[in-house]
Amino acid sequence: MSVIMTLRVKGDPRKLESIAADDPERLPAIADKAKSHGVIAHRFYASDNGELMVVDEWPDADSFQAFFDECRSEIQAVMSDIGATTDPEVRFWRKLETNDEVGWSD
Repeated sequence: MSVIMTLRVKGDPRKLESIAADDPERLPAIADKAKSHGVIAHRFYASDNGELMVVDEWPDADSFQAFFDECRSEIQAVMSDIGATTDPEVRFWRKLETNDEVGWSD
């Protein structure tokens, strides 16, 4: 069963959107490497207090770790460019069987 990976970091969401607009190939190049490691889904989110969160679905935690190890320098460069003030906090989540799912198929 797949896992959800969340990565949270303090930084400037506007800078991330600016990076995406100013260099439209930079983030997709990293995403392409994630695809080669099996990422199923990927999105960035931001809160109003300057926290960014990546939400990914991966086949397993090892697939994410292999991707992260390969792309560490590129990811660290993005973190630096968005003014990250904390180290990324990575967590893995497993789906619970609760019989109340809405919006996702099994």
